[in-house]
Amino acid sequence: MGFSLMRKGLVVAGLLGAAASLPALADVKAGADAWGRGDFPAAIREWQPLADKGDPDAQFNMAQAYKLGRGVPQDLTRAEMLYAKAAAQGHLQAGDNYGLLLFQRGQHAAALPYIRAASDRGDPRSQYLMGLAYFNADGVNKDWVRAYALESLAAQPSSGAPGLPQAKAALGEMDKYVAIEDRQRAISLATELAAQVEANRQRQLAAFDLGTPNPPVVATPAPERPMPVRAMPTGMAGNMRPVTVATREPAPRPALATPTGLPPAPAPRVMASTPRPAPMAVAVAAPVPQPIPAPKPTPAPKPVPHAAPVGGPWKLQLGAFGVAGNADALWTKVKSMPEIAGHPRANVPVGKVTRLLATGYSEESAQSACRKLTGAGLSCMAVKD
Repeated sequence: MGFSLMRKGLVVAGLLGAAASLPALADVKAGADAWGRGDFPAAIREWQPLADKGDPDAQFNMAQAYKLGRGVPQDLTRAEMLYAKAAAQGHLQAGDNYGLLLFQRGQHAAALPYIRAASDRGDPRSQYLMGLAYFNADGVNKDWVRAYALESLAAQPSSGAPGLPQAKAALGEMDKYVAIEDRQRAISLATELAAQVEANRQRQLAAFDLGTPNPPVVATPAPERPMPVRAMPTGMAGNMRPVTVATREPAPRPALATPTGLPPAPAPRVMASTPRPAPMAVAVAAPVPQPIPAPKPTPAPKPVPHAAPVGGPWKLQLGAFGVAGNADALWTKVKSMPEIAGHPRANVPVGKVTRLLATGYSEESAQSACRKLTGAGLSCMAVKD
């Protein structure tokens, strides 16, 4: 998943810290410190002996080095092997990377347990892939409601990172086939899934504090009971490339193309404002003075107020947040936009998650506003009381 140093990938004290000796942990940290200084050979010297002895943190770090080709020749096959060894000991980040490498090689069935586990922990790229799997019935039972819910979560900003544009594009395609009633159910399900993600994170933090190892990902769990979905309108099967499943003959249906690559891992970006071009000076010839009659006084035009929002039972759901401050930040950003200005805000707590809503829309105005907001790169779903 493209992790980088320390907290973003190179583990200092692993999730299996209670089982590792203190000198080993010190060596893992020494390697991470060397990596941070750009001394990759020194980092490899610290990690290689520990990886050979089975330390999962060192195995993960060595896998990262082979994946990036830093301090060692780039070798994705060896990286995959080391990810697999660390994942077998319950190393979460190693499992995430291992699943994505399997997926990229086309081994979707083998990758599915790892991608599902990462999705359950809130990883947006894995949520995106699981959403496509449920929509296309690729290794799981077809479930358009769950597919739409997962893509909605992947499209939402999280921890300061923007939502995945690929997930937003997938939602746009799904809108052509998923009925409005099922989309509303998907929003409720997305809220439940977000609460489950937060609960999973809390359990993992507690396990880390207690030094309890995480269980390795083993077998694919039994598929969930499929939620009922509306029948596909006829004639849509040819609109998009169908995804073939090796174990059965694919039936004609609308399908979102399963990506051969993956969305890029989030990386720090420097956003520079593009200066607006200066207005061009246009030379205008001075008019010849001519006598004109004095104009009749006319009253000054009255300012045109913004049209009052049309009330109604429809709302715009702008996101579901485990941290209330993120909902406040998003509202500050969008409240003055024409599609939202003048509409009351509503925070709806669901477990440990807060749904952010703009209220007071008719169905038509809600759908129109969501189309514009989605086009502006924001997550939006029209829902009804």
